Amino acid sequence: MPLLDTTLLLLLEGYAWLPARWRETQGEMVHTRLMGQRAVVLRGPDAVRFFYDDNHVQRAPALPEPIKSTLFGHGAVHTLDQAAHRARKGMFMSLMTPESVAALVGETTAAWDAAVATWPDRGHVVLFDEAARVITRGACRWAGIPLTEEETEPLAADLVALVDGFGSPGPRHWRARAARRRREAWLAGLVEDVRRGALRVPDTSALAVAARHREPDGELLAPRIAAVELLNLVRPTVAVSWFVTFAAHALHCWPVNRVRLTEDTDGTYAEAFAHEVRRFYPFAPFVAGKAVKDLTWKGEQILADWLVLLDVWGQNHDPALWPNPCAFDPRRFIGREIGPYDLIPQGGGDPAAGHRCPGEPVAVGLLEALAPRLARLDYTVPEQDLTVSPYRIPARVASGFVLRPAGAAVTPEPVGAERRRPSVHPL
Repeated sequence: MPLLDTTLLLLLEGYAWLPARWRETQGEMVHTRLMGQRAVVLRGPDAVRFFYDDNHVQRAPALPEPIKSTLFGHGAVHTLDQAAHRARKGMFMSLMTPESVAALVGETTAAWDAAVATWPDRGHVVLFDEAARVITRGACRWAGIPLTEEETEPLAADLVALVDGFGSPGPRHWRARAARRRREAWLAGLVEDVRRGALRVPDTSALAVAARHREPDGELLAPRIAAVELLNLVRPTVAVSWFVTFAAHALHCWPVNRVRLTEDTDGTYAEAFAHEVRRFYPFAPFVAGKAVKDLTWKGEQILADWLVLLDVWGQNHDPALWPNPCAFDPRRFIGREIGPYDLIPQGGGDPAAGHRCPGEPVAVGLLEALAPRLARLDYTVPEQDLTVSPYRIPARVASGFVLRPAGAAVTPEPVGAERRRPSVHPL
């Protein structure tokens, strides 16, 4: 039985925490303690199938208060399990039809194209910040959320803060809490406006669907809970700005992908590139749940109420699944059917029945649309810090990826620019 609680090590080591635990074990799972609780770590497709069976593991009891107060929100779909979870998840799935996803991608690409046209006048662009603003515009237009140009930047900053603060106990975390309070109050007001007819939005919009959704008991969602779920639609969409920045990083480090994307006539390579970005770059290190009863995993016991962690990072870099996993190579996905239990950057299993992110098609669709646009864009990359630290959760390109569009006036280098080589996969 492990005696040492490794929570502090997790905060210090980030994505390196689980690889270190695996190096210390000889068996099929890691035994440790986390947040004072006995915990085991699993990985592999069989582990994904085991973890996402809600007769084995339930996610809601394992969500700590800091995660609820930043990333997901109190009362969110993530805090439900079994029948209650499936009923609430149905609302999300109704908004993730192919037609709806295409509409969201269309709104976002239109906002992207309009923004790119202004870039040469600005000298240099911090891609992460610009992508967050662009996707915020597109997501809000799609969701039916009224948003002025002046409101876009502060909203984008708050949505980024919700994601950026869940893995840190410091200032990032407190910014995320403040952003959640602010945005839940704002959206709850919009929900009430829709219900009393003061705000008219399309019936199929996310705002209307959340405002009119009824729980299995027939009751409308409380305005604050409806606001929480609206944020759980818009916030992960804006989180694609992480992947867009990673896509630019990959194009810079492996320029052959620029050529392949520009020559891609049917979208096959763009789709493969989107999957490889999500597989290769670090985002969620693991997901956690609690054992609902005494279980057995490959001959080892897992007792009821133990924490069960699924190693997302480890599985997405498992050489048994991905030959040469620390090489960035989108071609590995061409002609390969992706099963529900192998590529899991946004969870595994059936999104309609389990806790896999229902917005995964949005992330893939946005990357498929925006990565070729980046590949075709004429720009230079000034000296800057392009490292991706394994100790920061969620990981980001340190500089945000600064680019100088062709035709832009030469401006001083951004503050803090350093001559560092891009760093990926230091684990």
